[in-house]
Amino acid sequence: ELMGDKIVSRRTMMEAGVPVVPGSEEGTSTLEEACRLAELIGYPVMLKASGGGGGIGMIRCENEQALAKSFGSTKARAKAYFGSEEVFVEKYIENARHIEVQIFGDDYGNNVHLYERDCSIQRRHQKVVEESPSPFLTEECKGKMYETALKAASAVNYKNAGTIEFIVDEQENFYFLEMNTRLQVEHPVTEQITGLDLVEWQILVARGDKLPLLQNEISRSGHAIEFRLYAEDPKSFLPSPGKIEVFQWHAIKGVRVDSGYDSASTVTPFYDPMIAKCIIYSETRDEAIRKASKFFAELELKGINTNAPLFKEILMDSDFKSGNYTTSFLLNKTFSVNI
Repeated sequence: ELMGDKIVSRRTMMEAGVPVVPGSEEGTSTLEEACRLAELIGYPVMLKASGGGGGIGMIRCENEQALAKSFGSTKARAKAYFGSEEVFVEKYIENARHIEVQIFGDDYGNNVHLYERDCSIQRRHQKVVEESPSPFLTEECKGKMYETALKAASAVNYKNAGTIEFIVDEQENFYFLEMNTRLQVEHPVTEQITGLDLVEWQILVARGDKLPLLQNEISRSGHAIEFRLYAEDPKSFLPSPGKIEVFQWHAIKGVRVDSGYDSASTVTPFYDPMIAKCIIYSETRDEAIRKASKFFAELELKGINTNAPLFKEILMDSDFKSGNYTTSFLLNKTFSVNI
C-alpha cells in the first residue's frame, strides 16, 4: 500500500532520507495546479499517473504549452488504467540512466540486495534490454545505491522480492523513482549472475523461512543481458499479433529463453505482446554481446513481425558496445531495421 502510489511512496522515501527526484508533494487533477508546480520545479518536466506503472501515462513536457496539451490525456489514462485521475509533476532528468536494485527481505529483519540491473534501453518508457553489471556506474556509486535500496526496503518493513528503481544523472547523482513490490520480468538477469533461483527464494520467504543467504554470502560473476522479444513492428513498436509459423533457435551455452510460445502458437491482440525473454550470459560483457549477436543471427521466427531485427542493430551499435547509452537511446538513434 505504501509503495503502490507514487505520491505516498515519495513521501515515505523522503521521510526515510532516500533522495527523490524534485517533484510535487501531492497529486493534482487540475491543470492550473500542474502548471504552478511545473513552474516551481522548472521545465522540462514529466507528467505521471499517481497510481501508474509500466510507463503508462508518462509524458515529457518542455514548456507550459506542452503541459496544457498533454494534461487531459494523462488524466484520462490515469483514470482508465489505475482508477484515479490524479497525476503528479516531476523534474525530467536529462541524459539519464535507469538503474534498479534487486532486494529481498524476510520475517526476521534480514534485508539483502542482489546487485543492480541497468534497464536504460526503453521504448515508450518500457524496458526492452536489461543487463548486469551496469556498464555505466562506478563501484563507488553502486555501493551507495545498494545501501540506499536497503534503507528504502527497511523503511517499509518489506518482505519477499522487490526492486528499488532509481534514475541516475550524468554526475552519478541518483534519485528514487519507485518500488516494484514483486518479482520483475528481468529477474533472470540477476539469477544468471548470482546463480540463485529467485522464485525459490520467494516461496521460502512466503512460508516463513529465513533468507537462504546473508549479504556477505551473496556474490556475482560474469555478465548477463536480457532482451524482451516482442511481437511488434521494430520501427513503430506497434503490436503485431498473428500466428507464429516458425519459432526455434540453436542451443548455445549460456543462453536461456523463457517463453510460452512455440511454432504454431497464436499471439492475440488482448495481452502484452512479449513472446519471450532471451537471457544471454558469459564471463565478460564483450563475450555476452558476441554470443547475443550469434543467437539473434540464427534465430528463426516467421509469421509475425518482431523486434529481433532491432536487437541485431543495437548489438552492433558503438554506443551500446561502449555502455554509453541513456534512456533516450532508441529515441536518438535511426536504425534501418529490415523486417
